[in-house]
Amino acid sequence: MTDQIVIGGNAAGQCGLLPRYANRHGLIAGATGTGKTVTLQCLAESFSDRGIPVFMADVKGDLSGISQAGTTHPKIDQRNQKIGISAYEQRGFPVAFWDVFGNLGTPVRTTVTEMGPALLSRLLDLNETQEGVMNVVFEFADNEGLLLVDLADLRTTLEYLSEHSKDLGAGFGVAKASVNAILRRLLILEREGGKAFFGEPSLALNDFMQTTRDGRGIINLLAANTLIQSPRVYSTFLLWLLSELFESLPELGDPEQPILVFFFDEAHLLFRDIPRALLEKIEQVVRLIRSKGVGVYFISQSPSDIPDAVLGQLGNRIQHALRAYTPREQKAVRVAAQSFRENPDLDTVTAITELGVGEALVSMLQDKGIPAPVQRVLIRPPCSRMGPATDEERSAVLAHDPNQRRYVEAVDPRSAHEVLRERMEATKAQTATSMPAARSSAGRQSTSEAFIKAMARSLGSAAGSSLGRKLFRGLLGSLLK
Repeated sequence: MTDQIVIGGNAAGQCGLLPRYANRHGLIAGATGTGKTVTLQCLAESFSDRGIPVFMADVKGDLSGISQAGTTHPKIDQRNQKIGISAYEQRGFPVAFWDVFGNLGTPVRTTVTEMGPALLSRLLDLNETQEGVMNVVFEFADNEGLLLVDLADLRTTLEYLSEHSKDLGAGFGVAKASVNAILRRLLILEREGGKAFFGEPSLALNDFMQTTRDGRGIINLLAANTLIQSPRVYSTFLLWLLSELFESLPELGDPEQPILVFFFDEAHLLFRDIPRALLEKIEQVVRLIRSKGVGVYFISQSPSDIPDAVLGQLGNRIQHALRAYTPREQKAVRVAAQSFRENPDLDTVTAITELGVGEALVSMLQDKGIPAPVQRVLIRPPCSRMGPATDEERSAVLAHDPNQRRYVEAVDPRSAHEVLRERMEATKAQTATSMPAARSSAGRQSTSEAFIKAMARSLGSAAGSSLGRKLFRGLLGSLLK
């Protein structure tokens, strides 16, 4: 095994990534159809061979072929010869398929409690006032020892607070209008597939960090072709995973190689309409998670899709071709060119628009963590299949996946929904028991009340005559004086 992870090469030699700097994060950018998926596939293979588990979302379904061996082709042999790759074997890699909906992989779930109020508020697109209500929900659940597992727990807790906030004391008062707005957002989330995501058994992150018996890292593929149709759910889910890794993993300093590599495809969705506070949180996670041995690689069309505060943390860059037909596209090309360390022998701006499919501009961190001058390289061919696995092949992989035994069957524990429903039913029953006595007490009249009612009946019967009408008006007039 060589000291570097080979990405590609040119006439000057091979270009690669040093494993000890793989946790300094990276960016894979380029227009649609320029080869980003194959580059992602090659990197995942190399990390797996080094015993490094990988997580990535399969947005188009193409990456599932990484579980199967590739097929021979003269163009593959020709490219390997140009790059100088002699040891090349077409083979599949160890893969674990995951799916929030449980259709194309092992179900992925988390609980409402684990998601937390901040990410839930983003998921539901809540305003500041509504986010405050969400914080009250979590505070109340903590004080009462209630489990918030699924969306039913969240809905019932909101309804309970809305109906009983006056009885719960200071700090738990919530406006019914805000609660109703959140409940409407919950309905939208459920229609977008969010209901399947919350529940038990929730994902144990260690199951994303497994290796095979022969020491290869498992490549965890999240089926996202349906999930991506709900961009907010997709991006919030991946951000939750990243945040959980940050909070749960121990500090490692600068390991010889990452313990996990996390690929964030369609990264622009994460930063669309993002609140400033959440952007600062993402920047903090990206900056600090490298010391926990996790490398994060963002995949998007252009570096301009990534905020500068985050882009500055990405030391390893691979830029595929960009098209520059409009002023906005031309600006994106200039931004991409400026993100590289300059190479005096290469016109970076021109090269970005001239790159062919499977070519890229590459700058990786070299010794002492200094970015290497940008190079134009041919990306190496993957050893696995370039294209999706068949349904039969996917089913065969799932049949041997131990995660199926742990996660395939959903569990519905006794949680906030059941506890609060029982409280509300008990309150209704108590109210119903006390109501007959109240009615009996209300049915008894004092002597003065009986006299007034009798007078009213007499006046009512007298109102038909002229004298009666005068008497009635006179009585009303005296009462109003």
